[in-house]
Amino acid sequence: MNNLIKRSITGIIFVLVIIGCILSGKIPFLILSLVLIILGMYEFYRISIKERISAQKNYGIFTGTLFFISNYLFAQKIVDYKIYIIFVPLIIFVFINELYRNNKKPFSNIAYTLLGVVYIAFPLSLFNFFVFRGYPTVYYTPNILLGFFILLWAADTGAYLFGVSFGKHRLFPRISPKKSWEGFLGGAITSLIVSYFISTFFKELQFQHWLVISLIIIVMGTFGDLVESLFKRSINIKDSGKIFPGHGGILDRIDSVLLSAPIVFTYLQLIN
Repeated sequence: MNNLIKRSITGIIFVLVIIGCILSGKIPFLILSLVLIILGMYEFYRISIKERISAQKNYGIFTGTLFFISNYLFAQKIVDYKIYIIFVPLIIFVFINELYRNNKKPFSNIAYTLLGVVYIAFPLSLFNFFVFRGYPTVYYTPNILLGFFILLWAADTGAYLFGVSFGKHRLFPRISPKKSWEGFLGGAITSLIVSYFISTFFKELQFQHWLVISLIIIVMGTFGDLVESLFKRSINIKDSGKIFPGHGGILDRIDSVLLSAPIVFTYLQLIN
């Protein structure tokens, strides 16, 4: 089976799982999100070992998971903002824990432990505020998050197809030699067109807002992809993992999400 077929099958399955879990309700959404966070953070800490970094893997994953659950409860108004106070001692304990590990790079370990939470758990936790909306009654609405992913996939698909077919001018050759300006523009055009069709189905936001979200995804999703490429290049690996044949690991599949989601979240707060 050639790489394109494997890539296509894997991509379709991944998309169907994401869509199915988002549409099925808040419990499948919770399970999906926790799986992405746990596997993503595990990959991040695992590949950091190549830099001879010994991050506090289990503690980091625990903290990231707890952060998502806290946002999950807060977004539904089940708990108030005081839930976040617990993260003050949790962060301090990262430093204290390192005292007892007797490692040659203690502050590098601390930095990577906290970075795993900030880089992966934090942006994915913001999805809670995409799906839990309304005041004073909070309800689960999957359409904004689903629209976010559709625009993201449209940009990725357009960039891939246009890049393969017409790519000649490198976008950022020092970091990602295969990415091209033609691919970037193709992804942008595809995503912007799709934003119009999304606005006709998902009425939670007006067309101009979907258009802005599309622009955010185009720019920040590309930066997210480049940042993950920078991380992999710095430790001389091609993929973050092998869980998805033809695509690599979890981080390879959600790299565009990690920088675009926080900016989309910021925009949604400004317009509501």
